[in-house]
Amino acid sequence: MGRVLMKGTEAIAEAAIQAGCKHFFGYPITPQNEIPEYMSKRLFEVGGVYLQAESEVAASNMILGGGSTGEPVMTSSSSPGVSLMAEAISYMAGQETPVVIVNVMRAGPGLGGILPAQGDYSQATGGMAHGDFKLIVLAPSTVQESVDMMQKAFNLAQKYRNPVVMICDGVIGQIMEAVEIPEGNPENLSNPVDWACGYMKERGKRTILHSLILDPEELESHNKHLEAKWKRIKEKETDCETYKTEDAEVVISAFGTVARIARSVVDKLRAEGFKVGLIRPLLVSPFPEKEFEGLISTCKHILDVEMNWGQMKKDVESAVKYRIPVSFFGHTGGICPTVSEIEREVRKIFTELG
Repeated sequence: MGRVLMKGTEAIAEAAIQAGCKHFFGYPITPQNEIPEYMSKRLFEVGGVYLQAESEVAASNMILGGGSTGEPVMTSSSSPGVSLMAEAISYMAGQETPVVIVNVMRAGPGLGGILPAQGDYSQATGGMAHGDFKLIVLAPSTVQESVDMMQKAFNLAQKYRNPVVMICDGVIGQIMEAVEIPEGNPENLSNPVDWACGYMKERGKRTILHSLILDPEELESHNKHLEAKWKRIKEKETDCETYKTEDAEVVISAFGTVARIARSVVDKLRAEGFKVGLIRPLLVSPFPEKEFEGLISTCKHILDVEMNWGQMKKDVESAVKYRIPVSFFGHTGGICPTVSEIEREVRKIFTELG
């Protein structure tokens, strides 16, 4: 497929199909409705299955079942809908079910509003539900990046048998950009897997996946296994973009749509001689701690900018070992920080630095 002009949500859906997904279970909620709408037509053309569940709770349990067969499955929703899926996501993590979940974030808390926000950062990176587990979380800043990350999401889910979440705000979901969607997945996801549910003739018994482990020592052993797996993911799968940070005295930290706005601020202020840069996690979980730690020797201040009240700020502070001052600027309620607003905050910091 060559470059085509597509809305973000529809591009995400087609990218998932090209990545190998043939099974989608979901429930409508703004601003991601185009994903299930697109899937409802397109999946039948590729021999797949689309099913609109009666609720987000039902949809999440359907992907639990579908993922347990080893097949690439996904769902999509938006903030309050994802909250309803939390219990099943914990079950999936517990029984190591590879699934992909797309959250096109809207403003909250509660039902909030349908405009874009980044208020689900803490929910996604904190594990999303009860118990000791973590999710792999990707955060694109463009429609093309969301396309590329969909293929990565399915590959990571299968590689580590772990739920993978992609968080993108409503801006990315609703804007239209020219994208190129690769056809097919180099890592063939249709290969048979020996862990999946079902009857295995060579084993002579059924494989049963479950997350209920009543023996405390056995459960602790399983939790140790999950934590060891997360350490491997943390060592191998972090991803981060640094932009003009080599000599930057002030660095803006941001993810998603806000990061592309902040990049314009960097270019504008660099043209005036200000030493400013941008650091952007592409995976916000596991968080790219080493890349942030690398700023300590040159950076004098970090400005964290988000469409929430600073949910990523705590991760930034921890990653730089509290050795660099970190301040925050942001909006909520569906309001995006503007270039001029971020620029004004950066100028204030340079004035204070003297």
